[in-house]
Amino acid sequence: MSAQIIDGKAIAATVRREVAAGVEVFKREHGATPGLAVVLVGEDPASQVYVRTKARQTREAGMASFEHKLDASTAEGALLQVIAELNRRPDVHGILVQ
Repeated sequence: MSAQIIDGKAIAATVRREVAAGVEVFKREHGATPGLAVVLVGEDPASQVYVRTKARQTREAGMASFEHKLDASTAEGALLQVIAELNRRPDVHGILVQ
């Protein structure tokens, strides 16, 4: 069996187009814009880049993006409270904690 070279950028672009199309279907069928909340705890540079990229890609797909930045010293209970509040919001359909 020989190796097959794949074009990761092309595959990623296809996936992003498919997600955007799914977002449009969701909006049409549910009358709502899907929303992704991202909770960033601390100041890790790699995490900051990841969160910025996810926010941009979320908006490009036609979704709402909500960012919450917490200090690295945030207690677990306070973080769980933020997550619980996001869970109660009707405009948030997914939560990413970084």
